[in-house]
Amino acid sequence: MKNLTMIAAVSLGMTVSACAQVKIPDAVKNAFQKEYPGTKVKWEKEGGNYEAGFEQKGHEMSVIYTPTGVAKEKEMEMAVSELPKSISDYVSQHMKGAKIKGAAKITKSNGEVQYEAVVNGKDVMFTSDGKLVKAKEEEKD
Repeated sequence: MKNLTMIAAVSLGMTVSACAQVKIPDAVKNAFQKEYPGTKVKWEKEGGNYEAGFEQKGHEMSVIYTPTGVAKEKEMEMAVSELPKSISDYVSQHMKGAKIKGAAKITKSNGEVQYEAVVNGKDVMFTSDGKLVKAKEEEKD
């Protein structure tokens, strides 16, 4: 039991330490605070960029920033029922028996909108008019 407690304590310490090691550039922090003042945020490194995860108006959101503080894309959780009908129709017709378990709206920095639907454990991306873009294994938090 002592060993299990020690392992848990060390693991927790390593997790906290790993999270604390992510150094967010001032330009990124400033850009986030300018757009979302006073918002509690969780930062993660994503490739060469930085992802801010937070809640706004009861919805989970994330914004991906370049190291210079430029927002590349914004993702906002949404109800499955809010997805465009063309996406629901696509899933019904091409993924027989599949059910959409979650949804998000993604807005790229150029204004392009895509939708993400979680279907059978995959993140399935669609254009704003319901055309399939790609499917990938769902990322675990």
